Amino acid sequence: MAARKTRGTKSNRWSEEHRERIKTSMLLNRLQDHVLGKIELTPSQVNAIAILLRKTVPDLSAVDMNVRGKLEAQIVDL
Repeated sequence: MAARKTRGTKSNRWSEEHRERIKTSMLLNRLQDHVLGKIELTPSQVNAIAILLRKTVPDLSAVDMNVRGKLEAQIVDL
């Protein structure tokens, strides 16, 4: 019987980008549940979630919107 071939190091594994997206969505869901009154979070927990989200989700205040015939967006690092 022939040996099973592996397809590289990422076969059957989530990439780091997918893991990051899942973690971000979990943080957003937890924060949303707190806002809707489903769960109780301490101010320290809310602050920690906000800090982590700033690292993964772009801040809308850092996006410069210019309309010149077509919609253009430029991300500005602060």
